[in-house]
Amino acid sequence: MLVRHLSYFVTLAREQHFARAAEACNVAQPTLSAAIRKLEEDLQVPLVVRGHRFLGLTPEGETVLAWGRQILSDHDSLVADLAGLRRGLTGTLRLGVVPTAMPAVSSLSAQFAEAHPKATVEVRSMTSRAIQRGLDSFELDGGLTYLDSDPLENVRRIPLYRERYAFVAQCGHPLAGRTALSWAEAVDQRLCLLHEDMQNRRILNRIASSAGLTMTASVESDSFLGIFSHLMQGGWSSIVPLGFARLFGRPADLVLIDLIDPAASQLVGLVLSNRDPLSPMARALTLAAAKLRLEEEFADIEATA
Repeated sequence: MLVRHLSYFVTLAREQHFARAAEACNVAQPTLSAAIRKLEEDLQVPLVVRGHRFLGLTPEGETVLAWGRQILSDHDSLVADLAGLRRGLTGTLRLGVVPTAMPAVSSLSAQFAEAHPKATVEVRSMTSRAIQRGLDSFELDGGLTYLDSDPLENVRRIPLYRERYAFVAQCGHPLAGRTALSWAEAVDQRLCLLHEDMQNRRILNRIASSAGLTMTASVESDSFLGIFSHLMQGGWSSIVPLGFARLFGRPADLVLIDLIDPAASQLVGLVLSNRDPLSPMARALTLAAAKLRLEEEFADIEATA
């Protein structure tokens, strides 16, 4: 059984079309079909439901797909590890990051890039559920997400910092002069928040619910850029992580007010596939994360909020 045959099969499962899979593999369609038939002969099981077109995978095919992804990932990691011994780590570090952790990812990227200048970093804004899928399918090397709220499964966890929350609005807002604000007062404002399917929003909903409150939004966005746009327009306020101040540089016409009653926080950290040995990228990522002092950085933000 050749690694190439497994690669063709995994590509076919992704593309769900023989011609597209062959094009993605840069081979003729008969070559791809012959390789997959050879894989079926070697394993002595049918992998693909065949008809006039691709109809799906057999139950055996689904099992081989899961193993195939892992085998290909391990093969790539072996090649990268050996190459790294000769000329340093190269390739691309693939990170999935929940939107609220974007203020922290640059610190992690900087530590990684300093140690591995020949490698590149690809950062994708993703939901925690998408990060789980990316780790399971070996499409991500790691993720930044919440560790104690809807925790991911079958992952290694490295805590980085605690996410705390603030009410943010323009300086002319009636509550702008306050030093602290209760959640009851905050949820009664005209809010722009993240969508309900995003984990940060679900966390805010749970915090409000724990205080007997209901969190509602007059505008919902799938990014903090959308929230920031509405804040700058002036008709809305929001509830955001204090790291938001770092991300947008504390515009002079916005105020951040500490939220109390309850005082809430969530643990954010790095997640990696729970496997041994770690891939070279994942191993390098853990070493970079160990050098971070994000709690100290975010404490400085809180002190000036």
